[in-house]
Amino acid sequence: MNTGHDGNQDGAIDRVLQELRGQLAGSVIEPQDPDYDDARAVWNGMIDLHPRAVVRAAAATDIVPVLDAAKRTGLPLAVRGGGHNIAGHGTADGGLVLDLGPLRSVDVDPEQRLVTVGPGATLKDVDEATAPHGLAVPLGVISATGVAGLTLGGGVGWLTRSNSLSLDNLVSADVVTATGEHLQASEQENPELFWGLRGGGGNFGVVSSFLFRARPLPAAVLGGNFFYRPEHWKSTLTAFDRWTQDLPEDMNPIVSFLVLPPDLGMGDDPWMIVGFNWASEDHQPGLGLIERLRNAAPPDAEEVGPTAWLEWQSAMDDLFPKGSRGYWKNVSFSRLDQEAVDVLVGFASEVTWAGTGIDIHHMQGAFGRVPEDATAFPNRSAKYWLNIYGFWHDPAEDKRLSDFARKAYALMQPFAEHGQYVNFLGAELGHDATEAARQAYGPETYERLLALKNRYDPGNLFRLNHNIVPVPA
Repeated sequence: MNTGHDGNQDGAIDRVLQELRGQLAGSVIEPQDPDYDDARAVWNGMIDLHPRAVVRAAAATDIVPVLDAAKRTGLPLAVRGGGHNIAGHGTADGGLVLDLGPLRSVDVDPEQRLVTVGPGATLKDVDEATAPHGLAVPLGVISATGVAGLTLGGGVGWLTRSNSLSLDNLVSADVVTATGEHLQASEQENPELFWGLRGGGGNFGVVSSFLFRARPLPAAVLGGNFFYRPEHWKSTLTAFDRWTQDLPEDMNPIVSFLVLPPDLGMGDDPWMIVGFNWASEDHQPGLGLIERLRNAAPPDAEEVGPTAWLEWQSAMDDLFPKGSRGYWKNVSFSRLDQEAVDVLVGFASEVTWAGTGIDIHHMQGAFGRVPEDATAFPNRSAKYWLNIYGFWHDPAEDKRLSDFARKAYALMQPFAEHGQYVNFLGAELGHDATEAARQAYGPETYERLLALKNRYDPGNLFRLNHNIVPVPA
């Protein structure tokens, strides 16, 4: 059945959706329903699409009937976890949305340090379940982010150097394929699929459950921020690069450039912030490292001290409310010499408005020790990963601020290394989208992902993602 809009086709789609209602524990929401606008919304307010129907799953058993309905109708299928994907892949104009957001269960086995997570869970759901047991799953930096999309794309966050990516802490995943087959993917079962899930996004099926390995968590992490005015940015970046030369991996720093929210009382000028947390029970070595940076690059303001993990992980949530508008670009690189610093400070100094930020994630550590071919994540050797991200609210700013992200990305190309992080990629269209996926993974990883795509989803049912396009047999 195709997706035309004559009466016969619309009637056939209506009949399939009516049948679907009787097969679900959850609900089917259509345009005439009062909660349709809420159901169709994703985090990125620039993605304003109108699906034919949104299925709010109430159980994992709802997945197969929705896949079947998508195949029978030919409607484009979007699979949504937390709905935080910057490219807006959790919705589809005229399509069928499988919304897994209600499936937010988190079960903790504290003795084995294993955590089972539902596909709609957020970072906050996981942290609230694990923290009382003195555990944490290495995840991202904003607590409203969905665990599923974060993990399938990578999972860069506040524990990346000490414990690597979210996907590196994944023990197994339960997967529903395009044919409705239920598989478990792990190092022991379906290992090639497990390899592709860890970085290849949602290209191969719907993950109905994740099993993570957790790490011990101190009652309070040592965290802090050093704040720098623009006149100190160049010297501080140089000092920061020196500071990271032999940095123990328990120290997890992120450098940010942005205009801070008015309620923080830091004025309207842009700041460079060196944020850090020390992921160890013994705070003294971490305090010594912080003092070393303080002496090398005295901050204009600072806040340092023990912080509860839940508070630390949600500290920036208010910057990113649902409905924010954004377009993101990212670059992996290793140089912070004078030439690179001049370029970085040049475009970062232009960010004099609230609604755009620039982050530099210091990688290496546990992340860098994982072999390049162990997962589908595209680059393990880069020292830094830069993300230019938008979170503005005025639609009139869409073009200007998207263009700024593209400009900053272009200026960084002389320093860029291979690979891009798909979770930091904005929406691209048509040929650009296909090429963006190829460039993100690089030729060897892309070809291996392509073989998996041809095996598990040759009809490209799961195409609303950074798509690995199958090659017809």
